[in-house]
Amino acid sequence: MSQSTPRKSSFPPVVDSAVRVLICGSLPGDRSLDARQYYAHPQNQFWRLMSAVVDRDLTALAYPERLAALLEAHVGLWDVVATAHRPGSTDAALSGIAPNDIAALAATLPDLRAIAFNGGTALKHGLKQLGATRYATVALPSSSPLHTVGFDRKLPDWVELRDHLRH
Repeated sequence: MSQSTPRKSSFPPVVDSAVRVLICGSLPGDRSLDARQYYAHPQNQFWRLMSAVVDRDLTALAYPERLAALLEAHVGLWDVVATAHRPGSTDAALSGIAPNDIAALAATLPDLRAIAFNGGTALKHGLKQLGATRYATVALPSSSPLHTVGFDRKLPDWVELRDHLRH
């Protein structure tokens, strides 16, 4: 990929010491980067899927309240890619990837039980970064609108995150 291709950066992690499940995406798409919000594309199914996981309508909340509700449910967010070149929003176009240190973040979370990866790219890069880990790792079907599997087929895999959130 050419150096003229934009270098894009992920957001800071959304975590606190009570996080039990850390959900990692790859790198926010252009809509999310423009809005400075995780999963801001209106067709991304993340907030609908997580509404089912935490049994609360996150889609009805303003963005800061969505993040607060996730933390209240013991769910954190981050991305496996810190920076990369990418024209557009597709993960297939990522190049020059600099990873986030998922393992170092995980080590700061005393209640962490599982790290879930939102889509194949996040899984591939995340597992490479983590290596052997004491946390459960969960492969989730991507919530992205580019992953054309329907909501109803994605939902059962996402709802299994509840098992890691229980006391």
